[in-house]
Amino acid sequence: MMFPKGVTPDGTHGPFEMANVAAAVIDAKGTVVGWTGAAERLLGYGAAELLDRSAATLLAQPEDASRAAEVAEECGARESWVGLAGARHRDGRRLEVGLRVTAMSDTADRKAWLVTAIDVSKAPTWAVSVEVLEAFLTRSPLGMAVLSPDLRYVWMNDTLERYGGVPREERLGRRMSDSLPGLNTEALEAQMRRVLETGVPVIDYEYRGWTWADPHQEHAYSTSFFRLDDPDGRPLGVCYMGMDVTDRWRARERLALLSEASACIGGTLNVMRTAQELADFSVPRLADFVTVDLLEAVLHGEEPDSRPPDGTYPARRAGQQSIHEGCPESVIATGDPIAAPMSSPYIQSMVTGTSMLEPCLDSDTTPWVAEDPARAESIKEFGTPSAMWVPLVARGTVLGVATFIRTEHPHPFEEDDLLLAEELVSRAAVWVENARRYTREHAAALALQRSLLPQALNGGTAMEVASRYLPAGAREGVSGDWFDVIQLSGARVALVVGDVVGHGLNAAATMGRLRTAVQTLADMDLPPDELLAHLDDLVIRLTEENGGDDEPIATAVLGATCLYAVYDPVTQLCTMARAGHPPPAVVTPGGKVVFPDLPAGPPLGLGSLPFESAEISLPEGSLIALYTDGLIESSDQDIDVGLSRLSDVLAQSGLPPEELCSAVVNNLLTGPQTDDVALLLARPHALGADRVASWDLPTDPAIVASARELAVRQLLGWRLDDLVMTTELVVSELVTNAIRHGTGPVRLRMIRHDKLICEVSDASNTSPRMGHARTTDEGGRGLFLVAQLTRRWGTRYTRSGKIIWAEEDLPAQVGTRAGADGSTA
Repeated sequence: MMFPKGVTPDGTHGPFEMANVAAAVIDAKGTVVGWTGAAERLLGYGAAELLDRSAATLLAQPEDASRAAEVAEECGARESWVGLAGARHRDGRRLEVGLRVTAMSDTADRKAWLVTAIDVSKAPTWAVSVEVLEAFLTRSPLGMAVLSPDLRYVWMNDTLERYGGVPREERLGRRMSDSLPGLNTEALEAQMRRVLETGVPVIDYEYRGWTWADPHQEHAYSTSFFRLDDPDGRPLGVCYMGMDVTDRWRARERLALLSEASACIGGTLNVMRTAQELADFSVPRLADFVTVDLLEAVLHGEEPDSRPPDGTYPARRAGQQSIHEGCPESVIATGDPIAAPMSSPYIQSMVTGTSMLEPCLDSDTTPWVAEDPARAESIKEFGTPSAMWVPLVARGTVLGVATFIRTEHPHPFEEDDLLLAEELVSRAAVWVENARRYTREHAAALALQRSLLPQALNGGTAMEVASRYLPAGAREGVSGDWFDVIQLSGARVALVVGDVVGHGLNAAATMGRLRTAVQTLADMDLPPDELLAHLDDLVIRLTEENGGDDEPIATAVLGATCLYAVYDPVTQLCTMARAGHPPPAVVTPGGKVVFPDLPAGPPLGLGSLPFESAEISLPEGSLIALYTDGLIESSDQDIDVGLSRLSDVLAQSGLPPEELCSAVVNNLLTGPQTDDVALLLARPHALGADRVASWDLPTDPAIVASARELAVRQLLGWRLDDLVMTTELVVSELVTNAIRHGTGPVRLRMIRHDKLICEVSDASNTSPRMGHARTTDEGGRGLFLVAQLTRRWGTRYTRSGKIIWAEEDLPAQVGTRAGADGSTA
């Protein structure tokens, strides 16, 4: 504080005694008997106008007279009075003045008062009274102190004394370190030295520690430092002002903790993992031991009942963590069901959906603990705990409960700790709920995909097959990659592999539609190139139908790829066509791996280029691999490198297909998957001449009897005596149909593998159909009888005409006597 030159106020003097202060003398009757020039300048009245007149003239309001009498009485008792009052200027306006009224005589007959006044609105900063300044400093809610240049206390206010918990007398003249061992006084003094040296104040310097006022609890303080200078600019010392900001610090710590929790919890969309992450994060940040228990329904991805009808809350331990390795405090292992008394806070927090705090849980005095001997024993072993139970609630539904335990922490849980735990658990509940809903949706998607993919691959005796299906990443779980093995007529087998754009339900649904379409087209016995052409037309229609309403489905359909191959075990030829799909890998009987130069064809849905078929030989001992591009191509691997690695693994063709599938996956998928993978391996087996019989027949109706005899003789040679009657009728009807309605040449072929197949071919393209003969008709029942007597029948078209075929199941005893290669014992 600055004062006029030559004036040094003390505790009894102030700026009211200075020469420029307005002064007046008032006698016991309230008459003005003295008036100074400063008073005239302040109020506008000259001495001639006021001397010997009542001082009431100077009052701003008539009602102020009673207040003036009280002041006069108080001055008589205390000799002086200081305060603010309203005075009337000569021009009638009101002035706020600071007054000091001092008694001038103690005798009853000569009592008078000296009244000094200043205009508060024009008073300089040093004109505040010492009493006001002293009250301001000592009663400030901020802790304040003045330290000498050598950093010793020379003055402090009441607030700072209370903060430190050390009497003022024990701190004045001493350094901070002498009385504040719980604070980093070296850092504080370093700040003050810097201020003394530079004159630059330090604002809002935060630090933490304990003081003798609360030695068992850490507090946070915010302090500002500034230098005190004399009129010549020399430093007199340093002043600091501080305040306890523990609440602010704790709030900030809570926000930081919750922000950190958002980065550490809930990133896996796995219910159990999310619960464990909550326990891991809370120890030791909030508690010494934490358990997270979830309802059974939540773990299964189901919607939990808000109020279970039977009143029970079946739950399991989903996660737990402790400051002690192995969680020795726990009486329940992760994954085990929870058994707790209904009266326990654990159950009650789930029933009511509210949190519970137990600062000191005594096993001897708490009834519900006595009902649980295992927990009581744990409490006795690890000490009396402080506990909190916080329910996990999402969308108004209780999902489980988190338990927080302190056994070694120096402080029991408080309400602030409970608020933090509730906020943390509330966020975790949202993550658990998201994981639960994902679990449900994921299970539904997987169920859909499993229903769309083949449940079992059956290549019959003509082909040994194995497969692998690996969606990209755990989050997607479903994809658009697919494969299939389809039994065709004539003991032939179709191999299919396809790839739909994208992941998820849209891709899986699109895959299911395409797989169904391929199976339907395959049942029509279309050549591979024609089948892909029809499939391409279907994709174009689907794209047009969904392009406006469902863009994700249209995107998934457009650009899908497919490879379709048909293997004939009689000729050992494989006819293939592909629509933008990677070529298959073929392993020769000698172990050489080749990639056939198969025409690429455009992806499905473009409709711009035709599809072409290619034919390759697959002799006994060969292997063919169909796959999607996710197996050979990734973001860090070129497709040529992938093909080379695939060749190296497939060269081990002596392995069984299942083992070879595993070897391919293990060797090629060594890093994180970026795309879905489907792999289909097939080892073809030829049908020997002993299992195929064929005869060229003239187009003479009389040859039908000879055809029946040939068929019967062959059946007896194959020891299929039980099928003689049925087959004789089937051959008779099919040959008669070909001679009567078709054109020559006519050929009869019989194939025996896991079924008996009868085929009759001719050069006609006319399609046979099953008629509905009237009771009076003598004919027209041939194909009807064939359909009734056989497992299935149908027609397929070839370049030279058509083939009508029918299949019969082999007798059970024959099937059991069949060898591995299909021959009979």
